[in-house]
Amino acid sequence: MLAEETGVSLRTLYRDIQTLRAEGAPIDGEAGIGYVLRSGYLLPPLMFTEEEIEALVLGARWVTKRADAALGAAARNALARIEAVLPSDLADNINATSLLVGTGKETVADDATLAALRLAIRHEHKLDISYCNDDGVTTRRLIWPFAMGFFDEVQMIAAWCELRADYRHFRADRISSLSQTTARYPRRRSVLLREWRTREGIQEP
Repeated sequence: MLAEETGVSLRTLYRDIQTLRAEGAPIDGEAGIGYVLRSGYLLPPLMFTEEEIEALVLGARWVTKRADAALGAAARNALARIEAVLPSDLADNINATSLLVGTGKETVADDATLAALRLAIRHEHKLDISYCNDDGVTTRRLIWPFAMGFFDEVQMIAAWCELRADYRHFRADRISSLSQTTARYPRRRSVLLREWRTREGIQEP
């Protein structure tokens, strides 16, 4: 259940539990039965290496330039929170890093569409969309979006399409209209993602 909730493999879950235990987290339980974190435990202060800080800053800068405004703002806010709890010498590295994200074409999909897609994925809700394909034909689809891929110029949505009764990929900028629903799709997002990765031959990160 934990692996399904977090969208990771059992192997990753067990490894992360062992890592937390090695860091001193008082976690009781064992594989196949379950885990309990004893109350009153506080995680140690955040500590990052210089390369980890560079990776975080570069990632946040990429998100700011390639995602919608709300996600970009969230990336900047996350960096500010990390900076606030780092020792001063490491915090200085956040603003001093020289890793930059190059300019690229602006994405065609508008912020409202991207935000709505992310929200539907987060809450595992079906979306009613009008989609224009490569040939300029527009169809109405009811989809179960479970993943979004960010590329330099486009965002791709991986979803189960009820019209085709199969997995399909949709470019966000070709969605001419969408209506959010409150209907949850009948399968968990993590299950769909795992099945789709297997089908597409994509290894788990």
